[in-house]
Amino acid sequence: MLNNVIHSVTDRIIERSKDTRAAYLEALEANVKEGPRRRRLSEGNLAHATAACPLHEKTEILGAGWANIGIVTSYNDMLSAHQPFNKFPPLIKHAARRNGATAQVAGGTPAMCDGVTQGQDGMELSLFSRDVIAMSTAVALSHDMFDAAIHLGVCDKIVPGLLIGALRYGYIPSIFAPAGPMPSGISNPEKAKVRQLFAEGKVDRKALLKAESESYHAPGTCTFYGTANSNQMLMEIMGLQLPGASFIHPNTPLRDAITAQTTRRAIQITQLGSEFTPSGRVVDEKAVVNGIVGLMATGGSTNLTIHMIAIARAAGIIINWDDFSEISAVTPLICRIYPNGVADVNHFHAAGGMAYLVNELIEAGLVHTDVTTIAGGEGLFEYTREPIRNAHAEADYVLWRKGPIESLDPEILTTINEPFRPDGGLRLLSGNLGRGVMKVSAVKRDNWKVEAPAIVVDHQDELVAMHKKGELERDFVAVLRFQGPRANGMPELHKLTPILGALQDKGFKVALVTDGRMSGASGKIPAVIHLHPEAALGGPLSQVETGDLISVDPLNNSVTAIGVELAPREKSTQPKAENLSALGMNMFAPMRANAGAAEEGASVLGDPEWFT
Repeated sequence: MLNNVIHSVTDRIIERSKDTRAAYLEALEANVKEGPRRRRLSEGNLAHATAACPLHEKTEILGAGWANIGIVTSYNDMLSAHQPFNKFPPLIKHAARRNGATAQVAGGTPAMCDGVTQGQDGMELSLFSRDVIAMSTAVALSHDMFDAAIHLGVCDKIVPGLLIGALRYGYIPSIFAPAGPMPSGISNPEKAKVRQLFAEGKVDRKALLKAESESYHAPGTCTFYGTANSNQMLMEIMGLQLPGASFIHPNTPLRDAITAQTTRRAIQITQLGSEFTPSGRVVDEKAVVNGIVGLMATGGSTNLTIHMIAIARAAGIIINWDDFSEISAVTPLICRIYPNGVADVNHFHAAGGMAYLVNELIEAGLVHTDVTTIAGGEGLFEYTREPIRNAHAEADYVLWRKGPIESLDPEILTTINEPFRPDGGLRLLSGNLGRGVMKVSAVKRDNWKVEAPAIVVDHQDELVAMHKKGELERDFVAVLRFQGPRANGMPELHKLTPILGALQDKGFKVALVTDGRMSGASGKIPAVIHLHPEAALGGPLSQVETGDLISVDPLNNSVTAIGVELAPREKSTQPKAENLSALGMNMFAPMRANAGAAEEGASVLGDPEWFT
């Protein structure tokens, strides 16, 4: 039996999205064509698209007898999570030929790393890179050469961008092929401790670099449960990649076999195969709700409260933070993965991983099972299985077996009946400062509520400078404004976490209130983020003054300035950025000028009304 609240929220989303979803599906059906899509291209079109192909593949593509798979890749060799994708196109092409199909790299997308740009000017491009990736994906698929697409991406903005682009071509079947996490290095709490000691001046840069390098040390995704690994969980529970594909290490026989199996499955779900499954039918209202449930049950990244909205809108589905809040209230937190615990995603995978998680959520009636997935079969039940290699079959062949129904480590994965928290740990806060979200699952209960004078700053470096001068040794709420999409691209503000964490450990009551974002690994410090209307649009944060008493109270879902009338005050204006021309920031001015609010996905790609 489906939980009543999950049922109610799903029905509300369906009703809210009735017109835009219908228009999207109508456009999808209008673009479905029989047979290989390239049959509609002219001879000149096809000649251009096959000029560099090997002779055998050229013959098959020109003859239009085989399915042709497009590969959209975010490969680069600077980023550990994306470096393994270097070998994926040859693996996919080989698997395609073995199974009566061809494959071509359709295009590439940028892949920037928030870990590299954290606290730097480049972070102001980060969120907008998602929409650039979506448009890059659209460019890759615009050639109409492909009967299905395999998307290679892992990290923060890359997977949402690829999916948004795929959904705008929702009549083409799409499968995601991840690279997997790096092996575990030093523990995430140990790394965080060294960062905090450095912020306190107790260790030097050499010690900090040593700890960071021992944490981020090999090809693969970072092992904490930030946005990248939240993305991987999301792609599985929404039915967009193969069961159990998320957390297998790169460059292993099983990972390579899963990539080959992904190719086989892509061929099967083309219109030339037996199970035509376009991506726009996979991502429906039920799949979106399942994704939000997964985020709450695992304590996923707050970045997805923005990305999920943009993803849903790309398929004509309208969701908001009320939906997240109500789902969070009835979805127990059953995972302890850093920053919500000490374990990393490798420990999560070993404890039972996605198969156990999905099974537990199904048994509790918290997810829809009657959904369309790229795995076919019995809907979401397919994702209670885990992959193994068949040593007696082809080297790149994968079998699935029933996953564990009991946790192999109850300190990492528990049950719905004995959860780590009774809810998902995400709160929607509102008041005279606007609407924002707060992740409380990693914040100790004693630190939830903060009522203290405001320290108002317009750049995180101002707070860093105050800390160095010893001016923050007190209770306060840092009000960091002009960090929204329209102001500077809505950067993450994780640079402040070690400082605020150290002050909190000293016994001071501290909190952060901002129209910006925090890292997917945000935790420990009570932080109300994504506040809108943002300060750059004259939102209430533009009227707060240093010394105003600010209350952050997630228990009562409120964030307020106490005892002050904000409306009569003059609205502060955004300080002129001295580095606007640095790192190409001036190129993104049109995106800043047209970005939507955080609760609308902070996108520049248009509203769902576009479909109608």
